Amino acid sequence: MRAIWKGAVSFGLVSVPVKLYSATESHDVSFRQVHAKDGGRIKYQRVCAIDGEEVAYADIAKGYETEDGEMVILDDDDLADLPSSSSREIAVEKFVPTDQIDPMLFEKSYYLEPEKSGAKAYALLRQALLEADRMAVVTVALRQRTSVAVLRVRPTDAGDVIVMQTMMWPDEIRTPDFSVEVGEVKESESKMATMLVETLAGDFDASEFEDDYAGAVEALVKAKIEGGEIKRTPTSTKSSGEVVDLLAALQRSVKAAQTARGESSDDEDEDEKPAKKSTSTTAAKKAPAKKAAKKAPAKKAAAKKAPAKKTAAKKSAKKAS
Repeated sequence: MRAIWKGAVSFGLVSVPVKLYSATESHDVSFRQVHAKDGGRIKYQRVCAIDGEEVAYADIAKGYETEDGEMVILDDDDLADLPSSSSREIAVEKFVPTDQIDPMLFEKSYYLEPEKSGAKAYALLRQALLEADRMAVVTVALRQRTSVAVLRVRPTDAGDVIVMQTMMWPDEIRTPDFSVEVGEVKESESKMATMLVETLAGDFDASEFEDDYAGAVEALVKAKIEGGEIKRTPTSTKSSGEVVDLLAALQRSVKAAQTARGESSDDEDEDEKPAKKSTSTTAAKKAPAKKAAKKAPAKKAAAKKAPAKKTAAKKSAKKAS
């Protein structure tokens, strides 16, 4: 893994230098939008909705749309005046009971690894969190914005690790606008529901579950590849990352460059050229070869006349006899 942030956890007078790693990654199956006819990828242009013209990236600004549809344009100077933080500190504000944090507030998870100089302090903080059964509520600046997060201990195959989970702000949690109203629940129904819960009770093991959709998509794609149902496009690549039919792609590039300079391609002159002795022969060395090619017919003609001389010699010998 690659560290995405470096800083220090501070609580009281104790400072723990740490590195931050993303603790999760998405394995969702992703599809590209393509032209059904030839498999070419669909491209999008940045077009202004008012004049219909394409807009260069340098001319794009940030805009805030009001409730009545008006647009407030914010430039770099406006954004520079907004409060931001570049602090490299994870500041512990308080330690709270674990059950007081609503899991719905959790947003993104990160692993904290101690620097060598902070290994002991890291271990002490980890042990304190475990024994107290509490989470540390912290503030941290990520991407120049201050966020609220919690620190907790998570068991892993590599041992207990402190995890930082950023949280959404309270006003980002929606309140349901519906209510569930039911009649009186009978005691027999309640007991039956409880019995069902007890029947299905067990311990959670994440390895018992798998993404069957992703597996089905992979199997479908593999079957189509093995059946030859694929579209070769200029962006097609091998598993090694090399462009498919690299030689052909290079030849097309050379031909395009020659055409742009007004030169004829090698394919057009191939019939007039003799066999090359070395692939490293330069264009300057090829000029004499063309002259030699023009003289070749004369040598062939001379070779054909040789049998005629022998025939004449035979006739003279017969007359002499």
